[in-house]
Parts: sequence; C-alpha cells; structure tokens
Amino acid sequence: MARRVVDVLVPVALNQTYSYRVPDDADLKPGDVVCVPLGPREVTAVVWAENDKPDPRLHNRLKDVSEKLDVPPLKAELRSFVDWVANYTLSARGMVLRMALRMGEHLGPERVRMGVRLIGDQPQRMTPARRRLIDALSDGLLHGKSDVAKEAGISASVIDGLVDEGTLSTEPMPREIAAPAPDPSFAAPDLSADQKIAADAMTTTAAKGEFHVALLDGVTGSGKTEVYFEAVAEIVRRGKQVLILMPEIALTGQFLDRFAARFGVKPIEWHSELTPRTRARNWTAVSEGIAQVVVGARSALFLPYSNLGLIVVDEEHDQAYKQEDGAHYHARDMAVVRGSIARIPVVLCSATPSVESEVNARKGRYQRVVLPSRFGGQHMPQIEAIDLRHEGPPKGKFISPRLADEIRTAVERKEQALLFLNRRGYAPLTLCRACGHRFSCTICDAWLVDHRFRKRLVCNHCSFSMPRPHACPQCAAEDSLVAIGPGVERLQEEAAALFPNARTMVLSSDLIASIEAMRSELNEIAEGRVDIIIGTQLVAKGHNFPRLNLVGVVDADLGLGNGDPRAAERTFQLLNQVIGRAGREKGFGVGYLQTHQPEHPVMKALVAADREAFYASEIEARERAMYPPFGRLASLVISAGDRPSAEGFARKLASAAPFDERVQVLGPAEAPLAVIKGRYRFRILVKSARNFDLSEYLRDWIAAGPKTKGNIRLEIDVDPQSFL
Repeated sequence: MARRVVDVLVPVALNQTYSYRVPDDADLKPGDVVCVPLGPREVTAVVWAENDKPDPRLHNRLKDVSEKLDVPPLKAELRSFVDWVANYTLSARGMVLRMALRMGEHLGPERVRMGVRLIGDQPQRMTPARRRLIDALSDGLLHGKSDVAKEAGISASVIDGLVDEGTLSTEPMPREIAAPAPDPSFAAPDLSADQKIAADAMTTTAAKGEFHVALLDGVTGSGKTEVYFEAVAEIVRRGKQVLILMPEIALTGQFLDRFAARFGVKPIEWHSELTPRTRARNWTAVSEGIAQVVVGARSALFLPYSNLGLIVVDEEHDQAYKQEDGAHYHARDMAVVRGSIARIPVVLCSATPSVESEVNARKGRYQRVVLPSRFGGQHMPQIEAIDLRHEGPPKGKFISPRLADEIRTAVERKEQALLFLNRRGYAPLTLCRACGHRFSCTICDAWLVDHRFRKRLVCNHCSFSMPRPHACPQCAAEDSLVAIGPGVERLQEEAAALFPNARTMVLSSDLIASIEAMRSELNEIAEGRVDIIIGTQLVAKGHNFPRLNLVGVVDADLGLGNGDPRAAERTFQLLNQVIGRAGREKGFGVGYLQTHQPEHPVMKALVAADREAFYASEIEARERAMYPPFGRLASLVISAGDRPSAEGFARKLASAAPFDERVQVLGPAEAPLAVIKGRYRFRILVKSARNFDLSEYLRDWIAAGPKTKGNIRLEIDVDPQSFL
C-alpha cells in the first residue's frame, strides 16, 4: 500500500511545493515544521498541504520527510498570509516563508549551553592565559563557556585544556527564566480628557476582537503611545498577543522604557540585531504564546503567533516599512492584510498619516481617532521660513545669521537646539579646483560622499570607499580638492566654530556603532548633556528630548526636486515630524525652515500649520494623475552587467506587454540611478485603475514574455515607494 504524500514548501527562491513521502511512524499535518532532503543537503521546511492524488509512477522516486521538528506548527492563518503576500507581490512563496522561519538551524528545542566551574588544583603548567581564566573563575560559580572566554581574553582551547587536566569541570547551564508577562494593571495612566476619549475608542475596538482598522491621528506630543497602550492592555487581559511594529526598532530605547513603566516589564524585541540564540528563544516564545507583546521591525509581521489579537503600526507613514529587496512588501499594508485574514483589529498611528491612510479615513474605510492637542497643554511649535534668497548664510557657510542668533539665544537659556539635514557625511561631492575632476563611484552612477569622521570617500549605494587623497588623481594638483555642499559632519564643524562653548553631537545612521551605543547617545541628549544636536532623519522618529525647544532645518528643499511623485508628501511628513520634536515638555517650541522656495505648497502648509490644506492639494493632484491611492503602480527594473543587454531585454519585455485599455506601460527608460554596483538599470512603470488586478496582469505578462538569462535580472515591485 502506497504511503501518504505531503506537499512541502521550502524557504528558498521557488514558488512551488515539493512532494515527500511520510514515514510510517510520523504523524504529519499541514503547518508542521520538518526537515527534508533538498539536493545534497537537509533544509527546514513546512508541510503545506496533503497530496491526495500523488502520481503513482513517481512514488518510488519521492524522498521521505527526514524529521518533524519539535516546534508548534504554522497556523492556517499564517500560511494563508504567506500565500497572499507572495501572490500580491509576485514573490516566490519560499522567500516569503523564509521570513517566517528566520531561525534556520536554530529552530527546535533550545540547545543546552555548557558552563565551566573551577573545581581542582592549580595545573602543573601555568601560562598567562590560564592565570587570567582561573582568576575569572575564582568565585567558584558556574560561568558560560563563551562568556568567560571573552572576559578572560582567551580561546576555547585554553578552557578545554584545563578541563582535561581536571582543574575545571563542565556542567549544563540552567535555562534562562522567561520574563514575566506584561501586567495591564501595573501603572494606570494619567490621561487627558482627549486621551481618555481616544483610549476608550481604542479599547472598544480591541474588545470586539473583529477585523477593524483604526487610524490614531494625533499631533506630535499628543500622547498617542499612551492611548494605544490601553488597547494593548485590553488584549493582554484577554490572554492574546500583540504586535507593535516600529520603523526603526534599533532606535526605540525610550519606547521600551515607556512600555516597562506602563506594564512592569519590557516587551519581546524582534529585529536584525538580535543574536541567533536570542532570535531562536524569542521565536519559540512567540510561537508557544509565552511572549504576549512583541515590538519589532517589519519582519516581525511574519512571526508564527500562537494567538494574535492586535497589530499596532506606529509611525505608519514611515518609508522604512517598505522592504526594498527580496520580497517587496509594505509592512503597513500587509499588517492590514494579516489583520483581515486573522480577523483581528489593526491600529495605524501617525501625526502625519500617509495619503493612502488619510484617503481611507476620509472615505470611512478606516475609523479615525483624533488627538488634536499636545499632552499637558503644551503648544505646537511655531514655524517660520527663512528665505535663503534674501537671508542666506555667508559664502561657504550653511547656517543663516538669523538661525545662528536663535540657536545662540536657546543655548544661553540652557535649552537644546537641533540642526536637521537629511544628508550623511561631511559633503555630498568632492572636486578638484584645478581640473574640475569629480570623485565618483567606480561601480555606481553616484558621487562619492566625503566622510571626514572616517577619513574616507564613500559610495552610499554600495560598499566602495577610498581614502581621501592629498592630490587630484586626474591632474596631480595638491591641496586642490574642495568639498561641495554640506552634510551633518560639516554642519557640526560650522556649529563648533559659531558656538565654541556648546556641546554638540551628530546623530547619523552611518555613525551607529551598535544599538546600545545609539541608545546611550539618545539618553545623553534626553538628560541634557548635549546643547546642539546635528542629525539626519534618524532624529525625526519618535524620540522625546525634554529640553529641545528649537529646530533648524538647514535645507528644507532637499527632498522636493527629485521627480518622485511622493516627494511633497515625504517632505511634509519628515519636516513636520522633526519640528515636532521641539517644545514637547516645557517652554515654547519653534522651527525654522531654511528654504529657497517659501512659496512652495509644502512650506506654506507647514508655516501656516494648515495640514488640511496640504492633504487637500496633494489628494487632488493624486486623483487627477490617477496615482495611488486612486490608481495602482508597479515598477519593473531590468538590470545587467552591460547597458545594451539591459536595454535590449527591457525593450523586448515592454513589447510583450498584453494590451488592456485599463493599463498604461511607460518606458523602458534609464533609471535615475542608471548604474548600481556595476549593473546597468532600466525601468518600466506600469499604471492601472485602482480596482484592476495588477498582480494577475503582471503574472500573465511575465509568463508570456522573454525569459531572463545570463546576468540579466528582473525585479518587480508592486506599489513602489522608491523611484530611483
């Protein structure tokens, strides 16, 4: 009698399942996590479906499932979510599953850690390394083997040698005790009247336990976090799990502290900086339902929750929620999808909602919950434009006299000031005054950025970098190289000259040594040990600096001139968020926008504090052009090692597009960043009506079109956020 056959999905870049025979002694069901042979290796995979009609001719050629892993199965809800995301984004199902199985070889029961203890006499042969190890173990306690090796600055072989001689013994380390569950009654919040109304709405939504999307729309500093914490508390009381998505989990030390102050313990974290063992432990805690609240980056959306009851997307407008490599998905949109599949509520939270969420709220698809004023009666910052055409800085400088005077006054009052410029490094371009040579990347269509702190010229699109030379490589002229334009490092140099007694700090993603170092720097600012902060968009995301009352945007026009259809929206959101850091606790906040175009709708809306005017004009422009959310877009990027191959394939692909009067195929055209990492890039933009199944259209097109071969690659991005 033929054995059972199951279809198994493997977390590799393939869309199909593979059939395997079930051993007689195995009880396998859909969702079970298994090990299967794939070619010459064993891989972790998931039973996706029962194969009721296997081909009898192939039965003896099928391989057996090797092992069922001792972990909870992936629920039908998560498997449906994986299928949905893969179908919508045109990604291989295996690659989407891979995000749910991030553990790899660490899946399964936690491996026993071995520790060492000092038990015997001194060894016959004593070396400096052995002496350091014995001193580290002199307390007679059990120490983790890797921990004590690091502490003593020795290799594992030193430990093994002393174990063999009987000086040390090895023993299993006790398993770490799971952290206590969050206590929803630990610290009752002191909510304002507006917060209480919003919190009641959030709690009611959470208590219903049905699919429902609420947009928590509150000005910066209004206490949105405290409000959605009440929805979290309601779900925890009901014994269910909560996922809180954040755009930059590495930068949310303050958030974790606020959570602990409300619930008594910190939540489980999920992001790329966790050690493999911590990731494995957290994955298991989530899948077994031990972890009741998870705070994570976008990949946390794919964790195998045992009993998920609520998803919160904080700063839902943030561009960081878009995954730009592998499976191209937007975590905010997919959070709504997962909420729909699981039939649970979703809360989107922002002071500057995305145009998509704003339109959904206006049309009644999302419930809008409003926090119109700041907590504690604090005023919103007053915003002024500094017209650089009339009040520009001195030649070669970037801080205007009026802004410099205001910063000086703020520092004298013992308040903090923030200089914001969304440009890393010292200068975006270096050129030779003698011959005009511009330093560019050897494998990208981009200038090299001068990073003075690192003493290198760096490409921000690949890993290429070089030392800053003393002479021009083109004409050999010495002392002829000049930095063009400002970055945050150059601003610090200027600020140090203008305010020699002020303490300055640069916050930029390229200067982060570790998450803990970053959190330490943020604490220094919060404690008032810094007078002037110079930062990129890193400083705009959710930080609370109690003494900060002045924000100066050095180049408010920076994001407006790149041809991106979302440029106005992004600039408005970013500047609104960064100026919203000011005046949150005491005093009066003020923001200054250094701009060459104060008449631009974004600048006028910011200065007038007229958010509605901005959204009205932006929504009207989107609707007129049939851009999202009133139409749909998809981007097809073709790349190859040489320009003719990329362009030729792009033209063949475009000519193979099926005709449909509801679809526009634009291009191919050379991408704005024409070369990245040595690959030449062409772009096709596809535009359709909102209610058109664009994913199915693309799938049929790609199936019938030319096939990639050699070094030609095709990258499909449904609902693109980047147009480079």
